[in-house]
Amino acid sequence: MNTEFIFADRQFSLIRYPEKHQHISLQAWDSADELIIEHIESLLSEGAFQIGTGESDGSMMIFNDDFGALGCWFSHLAPYWISDSYISLRSLHENLKANQLLDTSDTDKLNALKTAPVQTLTSVESSTFTPAKAPQIIVVKVPRALALLEQQLIDLQKYITPDTQIIATGKVKAITKSVLNLFERYIGPTTTSLAKKKSRLIFASPRPSLKQADSPYPTRWQCKSTTGITLTIDNLANTFARQSLDIGARIMLEHMTVSANDVVVDLGCGNGVLGVNALSLAPDAKVIFVDESYMALESARLNVLNNFPDKIDQCEFVASNCLETLLQREYKPAVTKILCNPPFHQQNAITDHIAWQMFTDSRDLLIKSGHLVVVGNRHLDYHIKLKKLFGGAKVLASDKKFVILGTAKR
Repeated sequence: MNTEFIFADRQFSLIRYPEKHQHISLQAWDSADELIIEHIESLLSEGAFQIGTGESDGSMMIFNDDFGALGCWFSHLAPYWISDSYISLRSLHENLKANQLLDTSDTDKLNALKTAPVQTLTSVESSTFTPAKAPQIIVVKVPRALALLEQQLIDLQKYITPDTQIIATGKVKAITKSVLNLFERYIGPTTTSLAKKKSRLIFASPRPSLKQADSPYPTRWQCKSTTGITLTIDNLANTFARQSLDIGARIMLEHMTVSANDVVVDLGCGNGVLGVNALSLAPDAKVIFVDESYMALESARLNVLNNFPDKIDQCEFVASNCLETLLQREYKPAVTKILCNPPFHQQNAITDHIAWQMFTDSRDLLIKSGHLVVVGNRHLDYHIKLKKLFGGAKVLASDKKFVILGTAKR
């Protein structure tokens, strides 16, 4: 993996967290990062706007910085940095640390990932956040999920002014008519730059009087649990299967088994429908919802409250890269069952390293004789990975497209 970011006479060592699992062809920045850095540096050199250093005054905000490249580059400007991804946050922390950019005097949050002078907010926190004054410049990397972009633009309406410069960046293929329409609808007149290295910029000028739009999120739908009761499922903007129950979860719901003494992990929980279903099957079970998306975890929390509010104290909601947050605890939970529908994307890259780490972490966290139950597309060949790690796997159920595999820790 290329880790040396050399650009405009500056150099940073940057990794995609977790570095040890990344493919050699991947890197922590792209041409969209370079393009927006070049543009903002030209604005700074021309004196187009003034941003102080030291404690952030809200002058600059950065959204959806995939692996912290923009946060590192502009750390001396003390920006607010907003992301829905624990892995992005962890990447920012590691990259600030590797480049000696952390403010080591920040001792207030001993258990948090230190990022000062960059001030971080999760996407859930940013929905209720208003800076002390209107930001001068807002940088947005266009995310994969248009719903996340829509929610962020709605949030910005609360505090931007006509003087705020909103500049977005992304690969040409990601800057679609739908993306531009969102900027036009929620911000104002929108233009784009010429393409450079397959990336381009978006310039959105806030209208003089913006009417605060109502957010369409969370979206809500219902499904049947394994026990036949109706579950009400809320989905924040960046939650997987936001519009309906995904096919993999549907087949898992039909074949799940959970007992009263189980400690269940819903790994890569999304909206938490599998973990919520576990509570319908075994009301006394403990359920730990794990995801790297803060909106997913908040959706899961809402869905426990929607359906089994008296069980919320039996549940935990953990932001983590796979299961490492639980594995790093001094006292690990005695997990008896892990339910998993692994993703095969990280940002815009298709990868199998996430599934590998999920399965490896599951083996390490499960108690002896504990079970891992995995659902996935047939073509992903998860049984091969599970055989290497666990010694074998049984087909619990299948259809033409999906298969549920079960394996036990020996």
